[in-house]
Amino acid sequence: MTIDTTFYRDLAYVFGAAVAGGALAKALRQPLILGYVLGGVLIGPFTPGPSVSGTKEFELLAEMGVILLMYSIGLEFSFRDLLEVKWVAILGGPLGILLSVGLALLVGWLLRWRPTQSIAVGAIVSVASTMVLSRLLADRGELRSPHGRVMIGITLVEDLAVVALTVLLPSLKNISGGHLFSLGIGLGKAFLILTPVMLVAAKLVPPLMKRVARAGNEELYLLVVLALGFVTAAITQAVGLSLALGAFLAGLIVSESGTTRKMLDKLHPLRDAFVALFFVTIGALVDPRVFISKLSLWGTIVILTVVGKFAIWTTVVRLFHHPTRTAFLVGIGLTQIGEFSYVLVRVARDAQLLGDDFYHATLAASVVTIVLNGLLFRAMPKISNSINRANPGTAP
Repeated sequence: MTIDTTFYRDLAYVFGAAVAGGALAKALRQPLILGYVLGGVLIGPFTPGPSVSGTKEFELLAEMGVILLMYSIGLEFSFRDLLEVKWVAILGGPLGILLSVGLALLVGWLLRWRPTQSIAVGAIVSVASTMVLSRLLADRGELRSPHGRVMIGITLVEDLAVVALTVLLPSLKNISGGHLFSLGIGLGKAFLILTPVMLVAAKLVPPLMKRVARAGNEELYLLVVLALGFVTAAITQAVGLSLALGAFLAGLIVSESGTTRKMLDKLHPLRDAFVALFFVTIGALVDPRVFISKLSLWGTIVILTVVGKFAIWTTVVRLFHHPTRTAFLVGIGLTQIGEFSYVLVRVARDAQLLGDDFYHATLAASVVTIVLNGLLFRAMPKISNSINRANPGTAP
């Protein structure tokens, strides 16, 4: 068997870029995510110097980062946390997506975009990155805060919406009731298969984890933990849902075993390594020249994402009677786009709804929104304190 040695060279580039970018971000007191993305830009094919020969393999490896991160987020959550935000997530999530598409239609009309272009852009910017958001919340210890629970609940619903959007976007030119019916049947089958699997797992997995923990074999324990996360993620992908959703559900189920702390201690080092690879891979996809040549286009997408989504999500969360402070912080947290937006923009490009200019502008805008989102997260304590002083009765 012939081994492609360039893969190992590229892997060295990726982790070297993660170390250099992460160290720079740490020195400048910026989010590590920013450093990883910048490192990826520097080793991408669009910049001089050492560059990776391709990103396909790393995109597959980066998905492991998504699985591990969402698995660990599920471990730190509980079903009770999700039930507390079920209505704002289940009803507010789709409402926010529709409002994002509506806002894009308005902006597109002003800029003379085709309606199909506007709808595609609205769908792309409507989906926040669960990966980015959960990492920032975890770093701040706010996963189980009121605003953290609402954000995660909404982004999980958005992950489900991506499945529908990947079917609907190519059909925009000739959408019909048949397409919608097929989509409904597909989602229905997915839930019919997934629901009994999750119910059985919820009964069997917690006792299993307790027995494995009592056995005292650390290697076996780690292997069982990893197997449960990846098997569940594979099942959800097989029925047409996202890997991230499956990994999160696995974490929720395993968290009922009472051995969460031990599992997190085992997963964190592995998770952090693959998460770094994920963000370096994002940076490697970005062509820096777009920041100059398509300034107005990616700038418009950034404004739609940061300003538009902030207004939309703050309003939606308030509609469901959450405190002003929570609504404001949720609005800040959802002002970015990420991995699933890349999926949607590729689908839109392949369906000839958007051209290469929109594709590259979306990648550039995603980097900008991730950077801005990290900076806004750092400012959250000051913002929160200001809201509490202005509205002392709104603090949760």
